[in-house]
Amino acid sequence: MRIKESGESMKELWQLFSTFCRIGGVTFGGGYAMLPMLQSEVVTKRGWATEDEILDYFAIGQCTPGIIFINTATFVGYKRKGVMGAIAATAGSAFPSLIIIMVIAAVLNNFAELPMVQHAFGAIRVVVGVLIVNAVTGMWKKSVVDKVCAVIAVVAFLLSAIFNVSPVWIVLGAAVLGIARPVVKGAVTK
Repeated sequence: MRIKESGESMKELWQLFSTFCRIGGVTFGGGYAMLPMLQSEVVTKRGWATEDEILDYFAIGQCTPGIIFINTATFVGYKRKGVMGAIAATAGSAFPSLIIIMVIAAVLNNFAELPMVQHAFGAIRVVVGVLIVNAVTGMWKKSVVDKVCAVIAVVAFLLSAIFNVSPVWIVLGAAVLGIARPVVKGAVTK
């Protein structure tokens, strides 16, 4: 019985590693560009987290040190299998980047100035922009559910884009507003 449990546990750890390895290996442009694939694999296909949990993990991953995608993978892995799940998901998410960066570093200096390479990178940047817009649109639809949320979103955008306020302060401020909102709303309705 214990061997079967151990085998099932190793199987799920392998699934965490391989799933995040696959996502990290085929998406480009950072954490925002990976959000649609994360939602598809982790929420829809595997049921490892809900839409709200992924958005929460993503928000926390944004304001904690490190790469958003790796932080999010760590949260999902921890939720599924504790510390070992966090290690497996984190290792899986970092592995493709490590390999790709080593290969690129080995050959990029020789080919970076070629027009074909420059055009390829230009096209990749355009696609990454589209993926980010797609991810933001999906997050907007799920997160901005009323006028107060819309105001918070606009203020957060202005603080970030115009005043260059750190995302950490913006997320913490939004958390305080989220905590205070039901308290204020309850006081008003009484």
